[in-house]
Amino acid sequence: MNVLLISTYEMGRQSFGLASPAAWLRETGAVVTCVDVTRQKFPEAFAATADLVAWYLPMHTATRLAVPFIQKVKALNSQAHLCCYGLYATLNTDYLTGLGVKTVLGGEFESDLVSLVVHLNDGKDSSLPHTSSTQLPRLDFRVPDREGLPALSRYASLRTSDGLRRVVGYTEASRGCKHLCRHCPIVPVYQGRFRIVSPQVVLADIRNQVEAGARHITFGDPDFFNGIRHAMSVVEGLNREHPDISYDVTIKIEHLLTYADCLHKLRETGCLFVTSAVESLDDKALLALDKGHTRADFEKAVHLCADAELALAPTFIAFTPWTTLTSYRELLEAIARLGLIDAVAPIQLGIRLLITKESRLLTLPEVKSVIGPYDSERLIYPWLHPDPRVDALQEAVMQLIGNRLSASRSEMFDAIWTITHERSNLPIADITHSAPMIQARAVVPYLNEPWYC
Repeated sequence: MNVLLISTYEMGRQSFGLASPAAWLRETGAVVTCVDVTRQKFPEAFAATADLVAWYLPMHTATRLAVPFIQKVKALNSQAHLCCYGLYATLNTDYLTGLGVKTVLGGEFESDLVSLVVHLNDGKDSSLPHTSSTQLPRLDFRVPDREGLPALSRYASLRTSDGLRRVVGYTEASRGCKHLCRHCPIVPVYQGRFRIVSPQVVLADIRNQVEAGARHITFGDPDFFNGIRHAMSVVEGLNREHPDISYDVTIKIEHLLTYADCLHKLRETGCLFVTSAVESLDDKALLALDKGHTRADFEKAVHLCADAELALAPTFIAFTPWTTLTSYRELLEAIARLGLIDAVAPIQLGIRLLITKESRLLTLPEVKSVIGPYDSERLIYPWLHPDPRVDALQEAVMQLIGNRLSASRSEMFDAIWTITHERSNLPIADITHSAPMIQARAVVPYLNEPWYC
């Protein structure tokens, strides 16, 4: 059987979402071609003869970018069985099946893709039931097979404090999440569950990527400290085998506080920075999002990471129904005061809350009051802020970011700082360079993918 796996966007990374199922499917004898259309030309000739074409949809952007390719394959090959898999596949089942997709799979999709291939090999071309949130198997994960994917050097790289760049690999030590943040797309699929990948598999994947040129590893776990003992065993194993390889992880603010005694060990084993989905510094918004931390907790985490010589890279949903012009200025002021300007990608200062199908946000009265009917093409519930000036500021910030992708983070911050004060009819204070800093700006490493959301 000829299988075509397609990735449309994975935040500047070589596609783990193709490499993992490729390993499983090749075990069945299937001829698997993996294509990352962000780096490779779409293979029309192969698509025209493939028996199964499947798109990996881990995020909103990837889903929207997949649509024209689904339509193209349907026109090229009416006999192909079309499949979508990943977090945003099951969230958008009705829309995808309306495009002609026959099988939709959610979390822990590898074994379901194998079952689909067996199903099709038996001559059955009807749809398989899409995986529901209650069907979350515990898999015996394989080492991802990255054959056919572009070289790691063609993807986002690590920019270090000395100005050098390191080739970056990507792996996952766990999936899902224990937590139920209201805005998170993981929650409708995993519903508070997570699955670990055995350290042997994770380390073998890292070993293969190091041999392919990686000098830094990004762990893509939604929360690396969901399984603290597992997490520490993985990074200790990584450091023993590759003491010259650095890495980064994503950890909730709540867990940075709970497991503060592990932060020094992260640094000792090669961790350069920790990403944390802070989302907001407004306690009212944090409570509505059910993030499990407060603004004070965030500031404490910044201190803890600084003490451990770990850079903290916070991410934000800067514009929500709870955002005001004042709270947005306060967000910028805090970023400057805490020395986080170079730790925050500019896009994080322009992101607008996405409200998707099955989102827990839909249970909140204040959300219900601002949303419109579900937009099946944009795949969201559109919403308008009660204060039109906030929506106008968000549009202005996004336009600014889009027009200056090559600018430095500090330059972009200054520009956003200026436009925010102009839109608020306030004098432009010189806080961005004179405020006391907790985290030194000169030592902040980051991945140079300019647009990840």
